[in-house]
Amino acid sequence: FVQNAPRAFAPAKSALSMAEEAVFDQEAFNAEGKEMRLKYLEEQAMYALKISCENYDNAVFPNAMIAGDVVITHLLHRLGYLNDGKCTIMCVDTFHLFPETMEFLKEIEAHYDFKAEVFCAEGVDVADKDGYDAKYGADLWKEDIEQYDKVCKVEPFQRGLKTLNTECMINGRTRWQGFERAWIDLFENAPIGGGLAKCNPLAYWTLEDTFDYIAKYNVPHHPLHAQGYPSIGDAKDTIPIPEDGSTKFVDFKFEGEKAAWLEYASERKGRFVGLENKDGSTKTECGIHVAGAEQTFDRDLWEEGAVKDIASSDDALEIVKSGKPSIITVYAPWCQFCQGMEEEYAAFAAEAGVDVYKFRGDEEREFVEANLNTKSFPTVNVVKADGTVVKYDSEDRTVDAFKAFL
Repeated sequence: FVQNAPRAFAPAKSALSMAEEAVFDQEAFNAEGKEMRLKYLEEQAMYALKISCENYDNAVFPNAMIAGDVVITHLLHRLGYLNDGKCTIMCVDTFHLFPETMEFLKEIEAHYDFKAEVFCAEGVDVADKDGYDAKYGADLWKEDIEQYDKVCKVEPFQRGLKTLNTECMINGRTRWQGFERAWIDLFENAPIGGGLAKCNPLAYWTLEDTFDYIAKYNVPHHPLHAQGYPSIGDAKDTIPIPEDGSTKFVDFKFEGEKAAWLEYASERKGRFVGLENKDGSTKTECGIHVAGAEQTFDRDLWEEGAVKDIASSDDALEIVKSGKPSIITVYAPWCQFCQGMEEEYAAFAAEAGVDVYKFRGDEEREFVEANLNTKSFPTVNVVKADGTVVKYDSEDRTVDAFKAFL
C-alpha cells in the first residue's frame, strides 16, 4: 500500500473486475507523474531563491532571457522579490544580440513591473552600437573571440555584479545542458570576488521541465522559440535546431520533433556555431561561468614607472613633430597582448634613453589608424627625429627586442 498514490492507479475490486475493466491508465499515470515532478522542482527552486534573496544582501539575477531564465523571472515574481528590492535583474547587451532580445526585455519589464540594470562594454553608452564600433571595432569578434568575450560579456558582467554590490548571483545553468555543467548543485561559490555565492535554482531541471513550466503558467518567453531557436545568444553565432527551423515552441506547445531540443545537451547546440577557442577546441562557453572570469581589466596599463601617458591626439601629434626620437605604443587595456607585454615594456622604458609613451588607441581608432600605423593592439612605433613613424612589426615584445629595434 502506497499512501497518496497517483490517482491513475486504482486498487482492483476483484479478479473478475480486473478482467472486465482496465485498472491502470498508463498515459494518465505518466502525466500525473510529470506534474508531481514539476511541482517538486518548483518548490525546490523557490526554496533556493528564498535562500538567495533572504539570506544574502543584494541578490542579482543576470538574465539572458532564454527558457530557463524566463522561468526564474516568473518564480522571482511569484515570490515578490522583483518588487520588494531583494533581487535585481541584470542584463548584458553585447551589441550583437538579436534585435528581438532587447525588445523582449521591455516586454517582461512591463509584464512583471520591474526595471533591469543593463550593462555593456566599458566606456560605451547602453544601446550605442556606433560608439562600440568606434571604440572596439565592429569585427572584434572575428579578430579575437576571446577578447570579444572579455569586452562584451565577461567585463560588463563582472562590473554589473560589483556595481550592484551583490553577495549572491542567481543563474539558470542546469545539469541537463551538457558535460561542462553536469555536476553543478543548487549552490556553489562563483569564481568572482573571492567567494560570491552562486545559486542555480534549476540545477536539476531538464529542458522539458522548463518548457512544461512555461506552458503550465503561460510564462512570457523569447519570441525566437517560435522560429526554431531552443536557446538564444548572439545573432552572429546562434542558429535554429534543426537548422531548417522545423522544431518550434508556438502558443505554449511544441511543433515538429521536440526531441531535437529536449535530448541531453541539445539546448545549446545552436550556440557558438562556427567559433573555436585559441587551442582549436570547439567553443561551448563565453567565459562568464568559468574559472578565471574574475580576472578582468578594471585598471589601466603602465600606471606607474617610466612609461609616459599621452593624454590626447593633439599631444601625440606634438610629440611626433617635436624633432625628438621617441617610442609610442598604441594599446588597449583590455587587450591580452598589451597586458602580456606590460612588464617588458615598463622595463624597457626605464633604460631606453629616449622618451617612451603609451597612447590608448581604442578610444581614438580613426586617429591611430591614420597617424600611428595601428590596425590592432598593441602597435609599437619608433618616432624618428624627422617625424617619421616606423612600426615595429615583430611579436617579440621583450626588452632586448625593443632595444634592437630602437
